[in-house]
Amino acid sequence: MHRVGLVIFPGIQILSLAPISVFEMANLAAAKPFYEVRVLSEAGGPVRTSAAVTIGSEAFASADFDTVIFGAATQIQASSPGMLDFVRKARVAARRIAAPCTGAFALAEAGVLDGRRATTHWLYARELQTRFPAIKVEEDRIFIVDGPIWTSAGMSAGLDLALAMVEHDLGVDIARSVARTMVVYHRRAGGQSQFSALLELAPKSDRIQSALAYARRNLRTTLSVEQLAQAANLSPRQFSRAFRAETGQSPAKAVENLRIEAARLLMEEGRLPIDSVARETGFAGRERMRRAFLRAFGQPPQVIRRNARISA
Repeated sequence: MHRVGLVIFPGIQILSLAPISVFEMANLAAAKPFYEVRVLSEAGGPVRTSAAVTIGSEAFASADFDTVIFGAATQIQASSPGMLDFVRKARVAARRIAAPCTGAFALAEAGVLDGRRATTHWLYARELQTRFPAIKVEEDRIFIVDGPIWTSAGMSAGLDLALAMVEHDLGVDIARSVARTMVVYHRRAGGQSQFSALLELAPKSDRIQSALAYARRNLRTTLSVEQLAQAANLSPRQFSRAFRAETGQSPAKAVENLRIEAARLLMEEGRLPIDSVARETGFAGRERMRRAFLRAFGQPPQVIRRNARISA
C-alpha cells in the first residue's frame, strides 16, 4: 500500500484536495487499493477552507509516508514552526514530497528547495525567486520534478501533478484511464507552459469564440479568413474587424499562436518526428515551424524537445 499524506491548514484552497480524487480513481482503475490517503493538519480535527467548507483531519506526527503533498492557499502566508518542522521531517522520511501552487513557499521556508528547480503559480513565481534566491524558479511550467521534490503551478495543475505520480507509480495506461474517468486531458507535460493561447486571446463574443474553437480543431488545414468568418457566421470583412477589436490580434497571428502552442505540446511529448509535428499542426514544413518557434520562444523545436526530456 502506497501511503499518501495530504497536509492542510486553515484557509487552504479547496482545489488543493483534488489529488485525492486522482488517487481514488487510480485505485479503481488498478482494481486494487494501491493508494491510502490520509488528510493531515498540525492540530488535527476540522479545518476550515477558504471556501468556508470544513474538512476533517488527523494531527500530523510521524512523516513516515511514501508521498506527502502540502496544500496551497490563494494568498501567500507564513508557515507555522510546527508546519516547517513537519516539512523537514517529510523530506527525510517520505519517498517524495510535493507542493502545488503557493505550497512551494512552505517548502522554500523550510529550506528543502535550496539548490533545486521549482515552480509555482505564475502570479507568485517572481516573489518566490526574490525571497528565496537559492531556488532556481522556472515560472512558466505546469510542474517540475527535481529528485524527490515535486512542485506545480496553481489550481488545476495539481491534477497534472497527481496524474504524473500515478503514471510513475502504476504506468501510463492506468494514468490515462484515470484521466478519461475524470474527463480531463491526459496529463499536460511538466514542461508545458502555464499560459494558454486561447486564454490570452480572451474573445468576448460567442462568434469569435466559435471561430477560434473551429481553428483549434482544424489546425492541419489552411484556415483562411474566409473559413474562420464562415465559422463565425460573419462576412470576411466583418470578421477581421471584430476579431482584432476583441483579441488585439489579426486572425493570421492568432492561428499561428494556436499552431505554436499545439506544436510545442507535441514536441514536449516526444512521440512524433519533427516533420510529423509540423504537418499535424498546419505548418507548411519544419523550417516554417522552426522560424515560428524562434519568434515565440527564442529556441528551435529540437531544444524544446531536449529540455522536456531533461525535465522528465
